[in-house]
Amino acid sequence: MGATDNQGSFLNRISIRRNQVVSMDGNHEQELEDLEHFQKDVADRFSDLLSPPEDCPSGPILSIAWVRKLLDVFLCCEAEFKAVLLMGRDPSQITKAPLDRLVPEFLDRVVKALDICNAVSHGIESVRHFQKLAEIAVSALEQRPLGDGQVRRAKRALHSLVTAMAVEDKEGGANKATERSWSFGRRQGVAAPSKDRAVGHFRALSWGMSKGWSAAKQIQAMSSNLVAPKGNEASGLAQPVYIMSAIMLSVMWMLVTAIPCQERTGLITHFPVPRNLSWAQSMISLQEKIAEEWKKKEKKGSAGLLEEMQRMEKLGQSLIEFADSFQFPAEAEKLEEVAAQVAELAENCRRMEEGLVPLQLQIRELFHRVVRSRTEVLEVLDQGGKHSAPIM
Repeated sequence: MGATDNQGSFLNRISIRRNQVVSMDGNHEQELEDLEHFQKDVADRFSDLLSPPEDCPSGPILSIAWVRKLLDVFLCCEAEFKAVLLMGRDPSQITKAPLDRLVPEFLDRVVKALDICNAVSHGIESVRHFQKLAEIAVSALEQRPLGDGQVRRAKRALHSLVTAMAVEDKEGGANKATERSWSFGRRQGVAAPSKDRAVGHFRALSWGMSKGWSAAKQIQAMSSNLVAPKGNEASGLAQPVYIMSAIMLSVMWMLVTAIPCQERTGLITHFPVPRNLSWAQSMISLQEKIAEEWKKKEKKGSAGLLEEMQRMEKLGQSLIEFADSFQFPAEAEKLEEVAAQVAELAENCRRMEEGLVPLQLQIRELFHRVVRSRTEVLEVLDQGGKHSAPIM
């Protein structure tokens, strides 16, 4: 049974059960069963992300196809969470302790997640620019016979590509504001060298957030006060609120590691989720796997962990080496080796062309879905507040 089918049966079960009951206060066993099903669905979905079933391959971890699957998982979990928390429930239950504290904290995390969605959407524009530069190089290097002119054209595009991918991590935040306005000024006036144009264009695409905004700080803020419920709270509504908070934090963090985002220096690699929680084990394993790659990335510097970007960067560096040593006419054996790399880069660009726009649309869908859900929760809180207000 697929994730969507699972979700449909889960939501239908809750809807039917709660429509048959006037008040949920006396149905603790049913509440526990709903919570157990929710936790099982979360565990199964993240297990599939960690080790995809053979009949449903989603590509390597942090590939475009895998990130799209990650967003599907988030949307399914979010729909089930909302059903567990709100469907057929007396609004006054949401305003009781500890939810009177936990739900507002959750809604604050939602706002931060929306900011990250905006930043990631801008970052995808940068990745599409990288793709276009790679396509220029592919077009030039596919020409036969391959001469000095084609190689120079490919080399310029590849240098622009590698420079743009590296600039975010290799330059300190203190200089960015100055350099940003400088690059805009150069682009508006005197023509800048190709390297400067690449840097300026990257910034123009990726800096859609306010000047002091930091993806790393947003993630850090989302993780603060995130504590697993204990005692009686672990079997109540505090638990699904905690689970969804942890999922949201984890998914936003994975997006930030994969896609170029503003200010990722100091991004956390440890999360406040206990290992003994059955629903969280696959999610924690994913976090640890990605965190190891992120630590390597921070040391060498690159635009992000997206599989297609890393492959593009590796092929780009190799083809630059070829271009630097190129002499016409090139040896047949070397041309054959380069042709294989160019074909691989072309295939990589094709996957990006097919996947990046749908990925961006999916992030927008997630954004609007979460905005709607936040509004629904606020309305329930408002109703609960009115019901619990003393009668004068």
